[in-house]
Amino acid sequence: MAAVTRPIPLRRTPRLRAELSQLLFAASGVGLGLVLPRITGGPQVSGPQANELLIGLGFSVLGVTALIFSLLFLVVQWAHTSFTPRLTLFGNAPFVWRTFAFAIGLVVFCLTAGLVIGTSSRVSTAVPGAAVVLLLVLLALLRTLQLKALASIQLAPVLHAVTERGRLVLDALRSAASRPAAPVPAAALPPLRSTVSWPRPMTILQQVDMERLLATARAAHAVVVLRVIPGTTLSFGAPVADIHTATEPPADQASADPAPAVLAALLTGAERTFDQDPLLAFRLLADIVLRALSPAVNDPATAVQSLDCLEDLLTGQAGLPTGPLHVADPDGHVRVVVELPGRDEYLQTALGDVVSASAHAPMVLLRLRTLLLHLAAGQPADRDGLVQRRLAWAEQELARRYPTLWDEARP
Repeated sequence: MAAVTRPIPLRRTPRLRAELSQLLFAASGVGLGLVLPRITGGPQVSGPQANELLIGLGFSVLGVTALIFSLLFLVVQWAHTSFTPRLTLFGNAPFVWRTFAFAIGLVVFCLTAGLVIGTSSRVSTAVPGAAVVLLLVLLALLRTLQLKALASIQLAPVLHAVTERGRLVLDALRSAASRPAAPVPAAALPPLRSTVSWPRPMTILQQVDMERLLATARAAHAVVVLRVIPGTTLSFGAPVADIHTATEPPADQASADPAPAVLAALLTGAERTFDQDPLLAFRLLADIVLRALSPAVNDPATAVQSLDCLEDLLTGQAGLPTGPLHVADPDGHVRVVVELPGRDEYLQTALGDVVSASAHAPMVLLRLRTLLLHLAAGQPADRDGLVQRRLAWAEQELARRYPTLWDEARP
């Protein structure tokens, strides 16, 4: 059992951040386009020539940027399917949509400045100079973007990125659970008053706005027990939370029902994200192993390399809190309870399907045995646990299928 006073912070969705950045750069482009042509001092150039340059540059940048981003997303997404179709690191990367937003800002600046210049005979050199400087910055950003796209279709950078994102989520969870709150008795929950069900079509729970959920529970003098975690598929009518409170609100006070606010605190989307999902990195790495072990690919070296990353994450989750996570308000009263994944759930997600799929690949089976030995060494008291059972199976398969390798591998 873990109790915390400060939950994992909410991260805005990539779509919202992309829209905000595009709006900001577009507004900046409009502002520069309105201000710079009105400068009257200093060197000046021909107005019609500057107007022609700006209009041509604006439409050229728009077309080239659209073409580059279309090709990048097409190539990268096609390459990502060779790892797993659930891999969206490049499309959700902040640098990608910031670069696109900068390109939009440049286009807006060029077109706005060209309209402001109009038929003016002379205009300050600051206008075409600013356009050239911004164009050079955009070219540098596009070059960096292409290098990132190249890295995103190579195995080692992809594995490293998935592992790092997974470790960040685990570290955030560990950090949140390390801030102690008041002890919470196991049976201290008030009576169950209602269960909140998902009222919309099937979707993926991406994040939980814990601050909003905490405020909702505090205002209702209730304890909200979440029955789902980020990464869970929400089906229509599925229970998502239980509301416990010692006092039942009057039937005529519809506004006192915290159910709508609880649902509003659940951020959903079409796919899983790394922001609060502790199991996504394990799922992606396991998918890469399974695809590498499929008869169509048959790439055991890739599977072994992915198992290296899985071992790193499995070793890192050993210190995570287990059992329900209790989130308390500033007064020390527990208001939200979240059931965290257990150690067996992490292991099952990472290796549940990989163990059976590795039977026909001796290289992978040997690496899997080494991984399980390292995990078993960190759990000496767990002699009948899932790690020990998986280890026994791997050793039996090695002894039965590859007796020579087993004789060389065993002590």
